[in-house]
Order: sequence, then C-alpha cells, then structure tokens
Amino acid sequence: MSIAQNIIKIKSELPPDVNLVAVSKFKPNEDILEAYNAGQRDFAESRPQELSAKIRELPQDILWHFIGHLQTNKIKMILPGVHLIHSVDSERLLVEINKFCEKNNIVAECLLQLYIASEESKQGMDSVEIIDILSRKDQFKSIRFRGLMGMASLTNDEQQIRREFLNLKAVFEKLKMSEGAEFDTLSMGMSDDYPIAIECGGNMVRIGSKIFGTRY
Repeated sequence: MSIAQNIIKIKSELPPDVNLVAVSKFKPNEDILEAYNAGQRDFAESRPQELSAKIRELPQDILWHFIGHLQTNKIKMILPGVHLIHSVDSERLLVEINKFCEKNNIVAECLLQLYIASEESKQGMDSVEIIDILSRKDQFKSIRFRGLMGMASLTNDEQQIRREFLNLKAVFEKLKMSEGAEFDTLSMGMSDDYPIAIECGGNMVRIGSKIFGTRY
C-alpha cells in the first residue's frame, strides 16, 4: 500500500481519542508530503538538524514532535519550531530547556520520559524523579508539562510489553490526579506494539515503519 493508504487505514483503526504521530525521521520530504496530503498533521523526528531543516522546508501547519535523545546544546535547533518534546529524560535537560525558553520568551510543551523497559539502552527517569520534578514545577515556569512518554522493551513477549505499558499508565493516572486537565498526554506505542499500548490506555502513538516502510 502507499503511504497515503497506510495513513488512512491506521487512522480508521484507531480509537477517536488516540492521536497518531507519524515518525518521519530519515524520510524525504516527498514522503512526508504524501502523508500530509492524506490528512496527517503530526510528524516526529529524532535528530535536531533534520528536524530544523524540515521545519523550514515543509508546510507551516505541521505539528512537529521531537522523540529522540536531546542534547542540551541542540535545544536551540528545535525550539521554538517544535510542538511537543516527548523525550525529556533528565532534570538537567529540563533545566536547560527552561533556561532557553525564559531567555527567548517562549513556552515549551514537554512530556517527561519514564523508564519502563528492561533494556539499559533506553533513556528515561524513574517515577520518583518525575514526581519530585512535578512537585517543584514552579521552578520551570517556561515549561508546560503535558504528560508522560515511555518505550517498552524490544521483545516478542507481549505480556512483558503489557506490564511495562500498564506501569506507565498507572504512574500517569496517579500524577494526573494532582496535575489536572493540562496533563493529558500519554505517548506510548510504536509500529510493533501500538495495539497493546492503546489497550493499556495510551492516547498518542508514534508510528513510523507501518506508514513509511522500513528504514535503511
């Protein structure tokens, strides 16, 4: 199927309250425009240089998401152009994003990345760190905390994936009680595991290869 057909099919299968983010990293502008012309508006990138170029070159109504590990010296490459940063994986990064935003009189919308996987290669904070940060959120006046993001282990064990996503969902629900309506986004699930993520309560899925095909 074409990219446009993949977008239409996936959207038709998603519950109405689940937002599809098309992971367009390493893909050319022509592919992104095909998805855009099929009605897709949310796209995700993982490299600041690539995202910066695409923001300049592609339609201005695209909502760009940053999903990769963000180095502090690259913050200026993605802000203010990015709609949502999914991958805030340390307090140090959060401090630098806030500092940049204060200096430039902007507000960054961010998700805090919770470490839920069994793999050391995955990034993220534990729930204690995240709870502590949110208890001091007045220190981050230029950050709008929108929710949590997590990446499950790369495994064929669906029960393990389900446990990890349910753990993320439980932390999200606990925090949402104190954070209120603005804390509304639970970003979890990718091409191989997004049906489980939705089943476990995720409301934003990040899908790449199921839309654009395998990356090389």
